[in-house]
Amino acid sequence: MLNASGFGFEKCLDAINLSNPEQVENIHLAYIEAGVEIIQTNTFGANRFKLSEHDLGDKVAEINSAGVDIARKAARTAAKNILIAGDIGPLGVRLAPYGRVQRKEASRVFLEQIEALCSAGVDLLILETISDLNELLVAIESAQQVCDLPLVASMTFTRDDRTMMGDTPDHVVKRLHESGANIIGVNCSGGPTQILRILNKMHQTIPLARLSAMPNAGFPEQVGGRFMYPASPEYFAGYSKVLQKAGAYIIGGCCGTTPAHISEMRRALDEPQTTTNYTSYGIPIETSEIAPLITEKSSRFSRKLANGEFVVSVEMDPPRGLSTHKLLAGASMLAESGADVINIADSPMARMRMSPWAVCNLIQREIDVETVLHFPTRGRNLLRVQGDLLAAHAMDIRNIFVVMGDPTAIGDYPEAMDDYDLVPSGLISLVKCGFNLGKDHSGGEIGLPTSFFVGCALNLNPHSMEKEINTLHRKIQAGADFVLTQPVFEPAQAESFFEEYKAYFGDLDIPILAGILPLYNIRHTLFLDNEVPGIKIPEVIKERISRAGNDAAEEGVRIAVELVERIHPFMQGIYLMPAFNRYDLAVQVVDQIK
Repeated sequence: MLNASGFGFEKCLDAINLSNPEQVENIHLAYIEAGVEIIQTNTFGANRFKLSEHDLGDKVAEINSAGVDIARKAARTAAKNILIAGDIGPLGVRLAPYGRVQRKEASRVFLEQIEALCSAGVDLLILETISDLNELLVAIESAQQVCDLPLVASMTFTRDDRTMMGDTPDHVVKRLHESGANIIGVNCSGGPTQILRILNKMHQTIPLARLSAMPNAGFPEQVGGRFMYPASPEYFAGYSKVLQKAGAYIIGGCCGTTPAHISEMRRALDEPQTTTNYTSYGIPIETSEIAPLITEKSSRFSRKLANGEFVVSVEMDPPRGLSTHKLLAGASMLAESGADVINIADSPMARMRMSPWAVCNLIQREIDVETVLHFPTRGRNLLRVQGDLLAAHAMDIRNIFVVMGDPTAIGDYPEAMDDYDLVPSGLISLVKCGFNLGKDHSGGEIGLPTSFFVGCALNLNPHSMEKEINTLHRKIQAGADFVLTQPVFEPAQAESFFEEYKAYFGDLDIPILAGILPLYNIRHTLFLDNEVPGIKIPEVIKERISRAGNDAAEEGVRIAVELVERIHPFMQGIYLMPAFNRYDLAVQVVDQIK
C-alpha cells in the first residue's frame, strides 16, 4: 500500500512513521473502514538489524512507538473498537548454525523491539512471515520475558509446503503449540489454496490449537516497478469462509491484500448462510495430503553402508595441470583391487588443482566407480555453494563430504579470499533440509529434489574433547549421513571418544569410516606427528618405522592393516589416505583387508 502511494521499496518503509505519519494513518483507516477488527502497526522491519541498513539503528524505540501511536490515532478517528497488533517481522539475518548471529544476540534484538511496542500500548503481538522455526521460537521466548499479551506466531512456507529450513506443517504446529503461543498462524507463502492446505494439516495434528490464516493474494509479478497480485477480492471472499471452516480464529491477508479484499472477506464472513458457489472459484473444500517428494535412486555407497557392509574409501588428489592419465590409471587400479568409492579432495593444503567436480565426473564415467566429492565451505559464498551443488548433481555426483577446508594462508595463494557464509553443519543442513527437498536456501524451488548422501569430518584426537563432541552432534542433527575421521593411530583413543560421546548424547548411530594413513618413512611420520593438527602417532609406531629404514613404506602398510583389524569391530569402514600419491601402497592395504 505504501508502494502504491509512491514510496519506493529501497526506502525504509518503517521510518515513514516519523517522516509521513499521515500516510500510514490513512492506510490504517482504509482497512478499518473495510471492516477489520485488528490492525497491525507499520513496524514489520523495525528491528535493529534491518534499521541499521538505513543508518537508523538508534531509532528502534522511536519508530516502533510512533507506529503504535499512529495506529491508535486511526482507531480513535474511526471511533471503532479496534485492536492494535504490534507487528514484528523476521530479523533479516541468518541465525546460527546457518548464519553468524547467535541465539542470545537475536533475542536481544527481538527484546528491544518488543519492549518498545509493549511500552507504547499494543493489545497483542504478531510475529509474522518468519521462515526459520528456530528464529520464531527465539522471538516467542523473548516476548514471554517482557509481557503477557496475546501472541500470534505465524510461519511462512515455500511452495512445497515446508519452511525454508525444511520443517513440515505438523512439526511447526507441534513446536509452536509447545512454546505457548496463543495463536499459531500461516501467512504470506502462496495464495489461499496453499494456506488452506497447510492449515488443514496443522488442524489435523493439533485439533485444539487456535489457528490464524493470512495468505498472499496469489503469487506476485512486477509491473512497472510495482508488485501486482492476481487473486481477486471475490476469490478471497470465498476462501474466508473455507478458512473459517478449517479452524482459523483469525483470518486476514498478507501481501497484495487491499482494503477491497478485506471488504469482500468481511461481507462473506458476516453472511450466516452464504449462497456463493465457492467451488466455482476452484476452492478445494477437502484437501489431500502433501504429495511425497520425488527422490532419485540412492548411491551404491549409501546402500552398502545401509546394508552394514565394511566399506573401503580411498582418497585421491586432483592433478595440478591438465593431464589426467596418472589419475585415471590410479583410480582404475584401486577399483580393481576392491575399493568401494574414491574420495576426491578439493584443493588439499590450499594448493591450486583441477576442479574436483570434473575429476569425480571423469572417474565415474571412465572407470565406473563411485566418488565422494570433498566440498569445503571456505572460499564459497551462498551463491557459489548452491551453484556448485547443482553442478555436482548434474554431473551425477551423489556423495559429498562437507569440511571447512584448508585456509588459503598455508597454500599457493595466501592472499586469496578465505571468506565463507556457512559452517559445515549449516551446509549439511542446507543440503539435507533444502536441496534434498527441492528448494534452495531462500526457499525457492529448484525443480526435482537432489539426492545427495552427505558426510562430515571428525577429529578423534582433539584439543577439546567436549567441543569436538558438540560439533559432531550439531553435524548429525543437521542431517549428516556418514563420518570420515582424521587418521587413526590409536584405536583406544577412538573408542574413548565414542564412550564420551555416548555419555553426552547416547549411542553414535551413524556409519563411521576410520582414517587410515599408511606411513611412508620416518621423515613423513615425524612431520605428521609434529605439524598436522589432529594426528598423534604413538612412540611404538615411530620406532617401527625408524627401524624399518628403506623398507619403511612396506612397514607402513603392515601397520595400516593392523590398525584396520583393530578398528574393525567398532567402525563401518576405512578412509584410506595414501601419501605422495602412492596408490600402489593403498592397493596393498586394500588387497590384504579385502
